[in-house]
Amino acid sequence: MRELTGLYPRSGSGLLPLLLIPPVLLVLQLLVVARLWVEERDGAVAFTVISIEPERSSTGQAGGARSRRSGREEEEEEVRDGELMRDVEKAYEEENEMQERQVGPRVMDVQLWAVNKPSFPAELSRIITYITRPQLKCSKVLPPGKAQAVPPPVISARWLLCAEDWLLPAAHRPCVAYSFSMDGGDADFLSTVSGLGCEIHRFDPSTSSASVGHLGNSLDSNHGNTGVVSQHKLWLEWRAPEGRRHRMSGSQGGVSHTLADIMAALGHHTVHFLYADLLSAEWRVFQNWIEVGILQNIHHLVATVHLHWAGFEVGGSNEEVLRYWFSVLRGLEACGLHLVHSSSGEGHSVLKHTLERAHSSYTLTWANTQH
Repeated sequence: MRELTGLYPRSGSGLLPLLLIPPVLLVLQLLVVARLWVEERDGAVAFTVISIEPERSSTGQAGGARSRRSGREEEEEEVRDGELMRDVEKAYEEENEMQERQVGPRVMDVQLWAVNKPSFPAELSRIITYITRPQLKCSKVLPPGKAQAVPPPVISARWLLCAEDWLLPAAHRPCVAYSFSMDGGDADFLSTVSGLGCEIHRFDPSTSSASVGHLGNSLDSNHGNTGVVSQHKLWLEWRAPEGRRHRMSGSQGGVSHTLADIMAALGHHTVHFLYADLLSAEWRVFQNWIEVGILQNIHHLVATVHLHWAGFEVGGSNEEVLRYWFSVLRGLEACGLHLVHSSSGEGHSVLKHTLERAHSSYTLTWANTQH
């Protein structure tokens, strides 16, 4: 017991220093943490490792610690910059994907029945109402054969181009016009776009004076030669190359290509004015334009739609055909085309039914409000 008692101090005064050590260490740690928190709040550091190693030198290792911390800050700043760039790139990719979904290739939506079941009167009434009610009111229009805008209305005009400033190409910018017609009914259209100073291309497979050949040597552009009409013995196609029928050599319309093919061959990204009288091929051609996403590059469209029969490669009952036509028209609208003007043609036959309240054809003018 004597040996053991010699190990302990004989008075309480010897215990006081030992009892003060833990509180002092705790206070020191709190002071260090508080200082680091202030530095981090003020932006001095972004990441901190607390070390309990004592300072051995005021100039040596302490300075080394500061250098190591500075290096960590630079490394962490690079990490943050890299993360920021990845976020920007991701947002850019998502925006491009969204734009591609909006204006790129799509599947044309088939509309529901007008009265929840097949009904010829209901489907007919819906489509006739749709194609005879303009959707875009223009304060200025370009009538057939005129290159000067006038206020509406223009009586008995077959078509009218919307001449709002924001819809027309600027005077100092190139203007491109296409015309697809086999009956010469596009003369007024050609006169108007010529007066606007457009580069004009006319496509007619039956024109003997047009250039003859195939895509690549019959599609020569006339860039800069405004007001002059380039003739092409070509016609519009709506089928993919593998789905096209082989035509007999020398037959009328022996050369045909999609609008996208033609624009690419001519080096055109945009067609400001397009005229089309496709003699009942318009429905499948329109569907192709919707599905390949080419319509965002067409600013004005003048086209005749034919109702006396279903059209090329369009089948089904009369009710199904009418619903298909309406679906095509709504698909054009979904791509940004809004009806500016409608005029009726001769005859009153719709799908071989004679109807006084409907006509066999209508010439429709659209303007693209999304270009």
